[in-house]
Amino acid sequence: MKKKVLAGLGIISLLVLGACGSGKEQAAETDGSKTIGVLQLVKHGSLDASYEGFKEGLAENGYKEGDNLTINYQNAQNNQDNLKSMSEKLVKEKPNLLLAIATPAAQSLLNETTEIPIAVTAVTDLADAKLVKSNEEPGGNVTGTTDMVPIDKQIQLLLSIVPEAKTIGIMYNNGETNSKIQADLAEKALKKAGVAVKVLTANSTNDVQQVTISLAKDVDGIYVPTDNTFASAAPVIGEVAKETKTPVVAGSVEQIDDGGLATFGIDYHLLGKQTGAMAAKILDGKAEPASLPVESANEYKLIVNKEMAEALGIDPDSIKAPE
Repeated sequence: MKKKVLAGLGIISLLVLGACGSGKEQAAETDGSKTIGVLQLVKHGSLDASYEGFKEGLAENGYKEGDNLTINYQNAQNNQDNLKSMSEKLVKEKPNLLLAIATPAAQSLLNETTEIPIAVTAVTDLADAKLVKSNEEPGGNVTGTTDMVPIDKQIQLLLSIVPEAKTIGIMYNNGETNSKIQADLAEKALKKAGVAVKVLTANSTNDVQQVTISLAKDVDGIYVPTDNTFASAAPVIGEVAKETKTPVVAGSVEQIDDGGLATFGIDYHLLGKQTGAMAAKILDGKAEPASLPVESANEYKLIVNKEMAEALGIDPDSIKAPE
């Protein structure tokens, strides 16, 4: 009889524990908490601003980190091996959503999953990068925001700063798809304006200084697209520009803050914020990546580095936004 009683108590205990465990799982599913895995290509002003803006956009739409949102942030430091291992790790954790910051990060995550929703930002052309079927109808598990800038306006800005320019330089990392697209458009715009073009490329930040020095010797001004390698070395470019008195127009606001002269471009914080709002719709179940069109920046603005302008002997007030 005693054995039967003990056995009965054991069964009851197991049932109670099972019910408690089931209750905890049910609570986790219904309390609205979400998890997001983030993969950023490299640390620099523009991409960092995108990430901060993304979190702000989520918070404004009901998802606050530390409250009802957990974020696992990974930075690959521009290393391909890191991209792969970090992508595998993030996907294995099965978050509610993934965020990719920059094209290589987005491609790496997509190689690991076609099921978990992926929001991307700081990608120039999602369709060209084969992340979506089209920017209007993504068709898969990826959507987000493009950082395509008005290249023609930026070239117009540069030529207004150096109106007598005979040759303009372009420098970028030709291993970055987004940079190649922008560099080609810039070269086309310059040739249309009757200006000669000299192009130099660098494969790593270690090469940026020498490339900038070499290019500055032969040109009247330099254009740098929103290239991650060159953005990471923006202060180095700024020092060379000062020494050689070479105006540099770059693709993003942050590149100017870090050493360029001027841009008519994107505020990456605001772009990240847009992406956060899109991600919130996906987390809410109000939209799916497949049918959520890729968005571009809502606004562009003129940014002038006054300190750089003065170092180059240029009146900062004379630099105007292109029409």
